[in-house]
Amino acid sequence: MQPSLNLQEWFGSIDIYLFDQLLKGRLVPGMRVLDAGCGAGRNLVYLLRSGFEVFGVDESSAAITQTRQLAAELAPHLPQNNFRVEPVEQMSFADAAFDVVLSSAVLHFAMDEAQWMAMVKEMWRVLQPGGIFFARLASSIGMEDQVKQIAGRRYDLPDGSQRLLVDEAMLLSVTAALGGEFIEPIKTTVVQNMRAMTTWCLRKH
Repeated sequence: MQPSLNLQEWFGSIDIYLFDQLLKGRLVPGMRVLDAGCGAGRNLVYLLRSGFEVFGVDESSAAITQTRQLAAELAPHLPQNNFRVEPVEQMSFADAAFDVVLSSAVLHFAMDEAQWMAMVKEMWRVLQPGGIFFARLASSIGMEDQVKQIAGRRYDLPDGSQRLLVDEAMLLSVTAALGGEFIEPIKTTVVQNMRAMTTWCLRKH
């Protein structure tokens, strides 16, 4: 680590559970990493600084503009076209293009289960065999009595938001259908009875 940088400058606002994957040595410099739904790049600061080959997509052109600016500052060798204005469920990358695909606080914005599955299948398509899929998403786990169903898997949450919520059975079923292997048990954090965020971490066979 460069001594002139503090932890905030080095890691940015990285998801703590993604940071955990770094600590466990699963993401290493040189890997091709896609952040699917990257926003303004909050999870990419360390990766850009540390020699990863970083890519991102987001539906927001403003978000991609910010991510491109971040990449230009921290990893100016990376092509700007690595960062694209695209929906997660319809990306222009080739099959098996990435060592790692990240999905941090994105999947629960799907309008319905069909869109959710389309997003997951597309991220799985661009992940190479042996690659890692890391997702953080809202769930009903531990809050089953505190969320109110709207339709299908869409719910009103106590924090006032509406989200598509998964549960353990769904994650187990989808993992089996994909042929994925858990590299972490399903972990859920309940945030003061307002929402539950679950970590879903797989390896592709």
